[in-house]
Amino acid sequence: MTSDLSLRSLIHSAASPLVVPGGGTPLEARLAQQAGFEAFYLSGYAVAAWRHGLPDIGLLGMRDTSDALRAVGRVVDIPVVVDADTGYGDVIAVTANVRELEAIGAAGVQIEDQDWPKKCGHMEGKTVVAREVAIRKVAAAVEARRNPDTLIIARTDALAPLGLDEAIARAQAFAAEGADIVFIDAPASVEHLRRIGQELPGVRMANMSEGGRTPALSAREFGELGFSFIIFPTTALRIASLTIGSFFSDLREQGTSVAWRERMHGLDDLNEVVDLAHHLEIDARFAAGV
Repeated sequence: MTSDLSLRSLIHSAASPLVVPGGGTPLEARLAQQAGFEAFYLSGYAVAAWRHGLPDIGLLGMRDTSDALRAVGRVVDIPVVVDADTGYGDVIAVTANVRELEAIGAAGVQIEDQDWPKKCGHMEGKTVVAREVAIRKVAAAVEARRNPDTLIIARTDALAPLGLDEAIARAQAFAAEGADIVFIDAPASVEHLRRIGQELPGVRMANMSEGGRTPALSAREFGELGFSFIIFPTTALRIASLTIGSFFSDLREQGTSVAWRERMHGLDDLNEVVDLAHHLEIDARFAAGV
């Protein structure tokens, strides 16, 4: 990853909220970059589903996250934000893991305050660690980074189990410890969003999880409520999952893909997405002795 602009610069120079699509695969990251997006969000949910066919309930660990980041980093130049779940341990693990992800190329590292095993933020039955434990982990993450442009994103899932007041108090404490972006996941109403936008300092982040707890708003509407960093972490995954499932059902029934030809990339189009021409140019240049 060799972006000319840091994620910090992108956020603070943007005239409107920075919209960041997400996913769990290098192909999604390439498509996001080709569509003109300036950053990509590597979602823990999407990594679990796309790369492993598993739910987001704490079944993956640091190795899975770092492997996914390496794969994405090979094929895009835009900054990548990494969902690092709970940091995979207490302060020692958080320190080591922030440094590893930063060294691999993460432009931002997100950690959350759930108990392990964690769950997707929009699932029922979440529990969180004590506030003082969460605060010290955020402090460790902030201290661990070696590049001041690496953003630390501190997420709290306290809203559902403990209420909005506790979630806001935690997010404010995270900001006081130096978190660059604070993130209360799964606000359940516009009024929740309005309070978060008014009461949290610094850069406020919103997560658009269609069908989840948060109202489906546009980036402009989030911006009017005080949010400047908007992620769509699993939208592409959901679209692809439904489409692939529909195609397989149809293929099993019809035995042909003809009806789908206008709904898929042609071979040349897909080769362009994965930049075949660039790789062939390298091969040709060295075969010619250049």
